[in-house]
Amino acid sequence: MKLIIDADACPRGALEVCRRLGRAFGVPVWTVAGFNHRIESDRHIVVGDAPEEADIAVVNATRAGDVVVTQDWGLAALVLGRKAEAVSPDGRVYRPEAMAFLLEERALKSRFRRGGGRTKGPRRRTPADDRRLEAALTRMLRAGKART
Repeated sequence: MKLIIDADACPRGALEVCRRLGRAFGVPVWTVAGFNHRIESDRHIVVGDAPEEADIAVVNATRAGDVVVTQDWGLAALVLGRKAEAVSPDGRVYRPEAMAFLLEERALKSRFRRGGGRTKGPRRRTPADDRRLEAALTRMLRAGKART
């Protein structure tokens, strides 16, 4: 089991929660990010700036039982397909039964933006987000450790 972070867009607070919990549970923390990021982790995978390059590296590193932290719904769907778990940096646990809805919503919003529409960006991060992430990761890591 390892904790893999899609670190290109992961907030610093979320990265710190992941590093702290990785140490506490004895789970290696891997980060994947473009070459213009300097991130401390047990293993850092540097990718170029090609579209989806970080996502492909995360998927290739993911094995059954791993936990992936990502904001990307498409990437979450891919790692769930690999029998891993996925959670957003604000503590939202991705469930396989919700992925079709999330991916359809993403496609609709993308089409709307291509047509000149504007959608809201992410809301400002709060300390409650870190607490939700910590609670979700603790449950996932505890359950994963119990399975091994």
